[in-house]
Order: sequence, then structure tokens, then C-alpha cells
Amino acid sequence: MKESSNASRKGEDRRKRRGLFGRFARNRDGAVAIEFVALAIPFSLLVFAILESCISFAAQQVLTTATDRVARQLRTGQIKAATVTESSLKAAICDQLEIIVAAGCPGLEVDLREYATFEDAAKERVKLTADKDIDTSDFDVDPGPSLSKNMLRVFYRWPVMTDFMRKSVSNLKDGKTLHFATATWQNEPFDD
Repeated sequence: MKESSNASRKGEDRRKRRGLFGRFARNRDGAVAIEFVALAIPFSLLVFAILESCISFAAQQVLTTATDRVARQLRTGQIKAATVTESSLKAAICDQLEIIVAAGCPGLEVDLREYATFEDAAKERVKLTADKDIDTSDFDVDPGPSLSKNMLRVFYRWPVMTDFMRKSVSNLKDGKTLHFATATWQNEPFDD
């Protein structure tokens, strides 16, 4: 008799548990909130990644356009080689960048030089220091005269705006990304 009462109690307990779990499984109160939270996090990450990429791409395009414009002015003699200094070159580029970067263009670096041949200019490489920053030790601003071959390289340390993406997106120290533009040309014949 004891065995049958134990068996019936066990069966009853199973039915109660099944009923409790069954009610829990059928209950839909709060399911939308849980599903929303489960989807909101990856969706937010995706949206922030898209925004970060779009803004960075737009800044890169503005930098490239500014570099091309200044190079054209140098190539045609509108900006005289004798009057070009590092600060005047940075100012000419920065004037066009300020629509998308901070005032004064912090993180802007320029390298403008004359080369004997286009092959020599093509050998230039971007160098990084041991602490993952741009090596500017050999940068110079020394444009050539009429009919000389020149190359302008412009670098900008772009800050990654989204904190949680900084580690995976940045390639420089301090969570910044290197934006780079270059223009290589032969000056037109103009009066020096």
C-alpha cells in the first residue's frame, strides 16, 4: 500500500511540475520585452558600426579632395613653391577639412617633396613608430620649381567616436585611425 501511495504521489508531483512548466511555457507575458532585449544589442552594435564607418569614409573623402585641390594649386603655380611652409600648407588643407574635423585640424601631418623621378616617389612608404604612431621624423615641405616632379602626402589621425569599437577599428595609438591621401604630379611650366 505504501508503494502505491508513493507512486501516486510521484505521479501527482510530475503532473504538477508538468502543469507548472507547461503554464510557464504557454505564458507569453513579457516575451516581447525579452525578444526585444535579445535583438536590440546586436542591432545597436550594427547601427553604430555603420554610422562610424560612414562618417570615417566621408572624412577620408574630404581629405582626399582637399589634398587634390592643394596639389592642383601647387602644380599650376597658384601657390608659389618659394612661399610654401609647413604651416601655410597645413592651413591650406585645414581650411577645406574643417567641415568635418575639429577646428585647427589636430592630428594633421603633411609631407611635400620634389623627386627626380616618379619611381623615386613611388618608393615612399608610411612608417609607424614602435608605439603605433606615424613616424614624421623624415617629413619635409620642400616643393620643386616649374616642371619638377612632386608628391604631397597628407595624414590625419581620425578619432574613433564609438568607445566599444575603438579597440577593433583603430590602427594608431590612443584609439585613432590613420587617414591618408596622396597626390603625385609634374609641375606645369610657370614662372618661379
